[in-house]
Amino acid sequence: MAAEPFRPRAMLRVLVENNVDFVVVGGVAGSARGSAYVTHDLDIAYSRQPDNLERLAAVLDTIEARLRNAPADLPFRPDAATLAAGAHFTLDTSLGPLDLLDRPDGSPPYAELLRRAGDPLTVDGVPVAVASIDDLIAMKEATGRPRDRVVASELRMLADEIREAEG
Repeated sequence: MAAEPFRPRAMLRVLVENNVDFVVVGGVAGSARGSAYVTHDLDIAYSRQPDNLERLAAVLDTIEARLRNAPADLPFRPDAATLAAGAHFTLDTSLGPLDLLDRPDGSPPYAELLRRAGDPLTVDGVPVAVASIDDLIAMKEATGRPRDRVVASELRMLADEIREAEG
């Protein structure tokens, strides 16, 4: 099956419209915070409260979520019970790649990640929680991947510029 075009704004809109409690992390969050690096998937951290898992599962059904790089005949049902039993899911959807992370490496617990995100940022008229630049740096550094170290370095420079401008 061919990969669907990556439509992060549409994904964010459907998550918000369905009242899913989440924080944008990863490359889309970096871009929202000023990074020049391009990403090709949407990474979100999500609340594991049962009612939120129900709403998230409904969205996953709507956007035809399926496990990425899994055999086509592997049974996968992205319902609330499945989400509760797992923690990280890499998915392909009708709106492109989506990664669900209950607690990304290097991040604080969800409630703290959400609090530190601060005021929502507006993406196409939709308010979304975006991880703070300091949490993004910590997450990028925690992966240990060379490309993430480069992005963390850029984010550190952006954070310094922001602090200087606010200072």
